[in-house]
Amino acid sequence: MTSSSATGFLHLVYFYPREGTDDATRKAEAAKLVQGCLDHLTGIPDVLRLMVGTPAGTPRDVVDNAYAVALLVEFADQAAHDRYQDHPDHHRFIEMCHGFWSRVQVYDSLVTQG
Repeated sequence: MTSSSATGFLHLVYFYPREGTDDATRKAEAAKLVQGCLDHLTGIPDVLRLMVGTPAGTPRDVVDNAYAVALLVEFADQAAHDRYQDHPDHHRFIEMCHGFWSRVQVYDSLVTQG
């Protein structure tokens, strides 16, 4: 049996489109949100990896395709994540892009490797 320990921290964020917007507006706002993530979040210290994308549209009952943009940010540990949350560029991203979503769902996970 191998022992496991936390070796990182994943911050997964799902941005849902604004209510009542048409498809063209949703696509345009998703593109702006993706660009906002890239412009404001990639240079924040402690970010080991940042990936952003839109739904793949896979047709399975267990897949949530209702979100507009998914963001994955990897950190070395929770302390790095906490510094990211307080970073001025993170706050600037929220200020500049909050109009492109109706709600945000966050899943934070400790990475464990055996």
